[in-house]
Amino acid sequence: MKPKKKKKRQFRQTFARLLQGIIPGKSGTATFTGSLESIAILAQEKLGDCILLTPLIRNLRRARPALEIHLIVFSQASAAFFRNDPDVTSVHQAKKQPWRYFREVLSRRFDLLFNTKDHPSTHFLIQSVIIPARFRVGHKNLFHEGLYDRLVDMEYHSHMALKNCALLTVLGIVSSREECRPSIPAMPLPDGLNAFLDELEATPTFGINISAGVPNRLWTIEQWKALLARFPNERFIVLSGPDDSEKKQRLEKSCKNILASPATRNLFEAACIVSKLRLLVTPDTSMIHVASAEKTPVVGLYREAPQDISRFGPYDVPCELLISKTGLVSDIEADAVADAIRRLLMPCKAN
Repeated sequence: MKPKKKKKRQFRQTFARLLQGIIPGKSGTATFTGSLESIAILAQEKLGDCILLTPLIRNLRRARPALEIHLIVFSQASAAFFRNDPDVTSVHQAKKQPWRYFREVLSRRFDLLFNTKDHPSTHFLIQSVIIPARFRVGHKNLFHEGLYDRLVDMEYHSHMALKNCALLTVLGIVSSREECRPSIPAMPLPDGLNAFLDELEATPTFGINISAGVPNRLWTIEQWKALLARFPNERFIVLSGPDDSEKKQRLEKSCKNILASPATRNLFEAACIVSKLRLLVTPDTSMIHVASAEKTPVVGLYREAPQDISRFGPYDVPCELLISKTGLVSDIEADAVADAIRRLLMPCKAN
């Protein structure tokens, strides 16, 4: 572990220990009783984490139509994502507009608070303590003990979509594995994209996502070209984030089997395209969860990090996962990805 990362981890653990020493200890085994009219959920920061929280929100709304579902968010990306979700009552930014946050969150009392992180986080622990709530739920962790009325105990490597939905069990709400599938909140689509989606319906198309959140998860443009050259008779489209739009255009111009596609402005537009694809090839990013939401087969490119697959991997879709023997996704060879595509296309491919 890098020294800076190790120091942050040690600080979070020390802070958790401080809270455990100050706050009267809670059992962690209490049963939720009484009415449930409002809930405050501490949502994680990244877009992938947001997608994995959607099944909990959807199931809460299904089971309790009148429930006020308030999301406490810590990034602009998560705020924008959840503001489009019709099942969410309100989105509150903990680090923005402090007076509004005090008025709308800290000056009221929720029936239940849920911390979605299963490891100690300074901001999440602070909010867990200062937000008034009759009952507090967190994930079982040494540094959460004594701070929550109920600690949900699931194996560490359980998929995060299921770990989020574990709150439903605390509330006596039954949900199937399929009902815990992630989803993408709908948004209006531009006319140009609607026309493109109609075009995708006509011919089977593969998709590649060339963007990733960090450099060590990226494949190079030359590697993508090499992969597409192995499938000259198949049609591909390129998906990318805004920062990689120039790379997307270069690929579209240089490879004859790429169909130029409109730039996507948000995850819902990307999801609409992914839903029409025969399969998607992508590094370990939020697009893995988009494919899961749309039930699209996926070839995932991963670093050597087992928890990235077990906790944040594809959710119940046919998949082939390639793991680099190093810390770099770019060390995965194009031939290996091509073979994975062929395996995924085999008849009766098991999930």
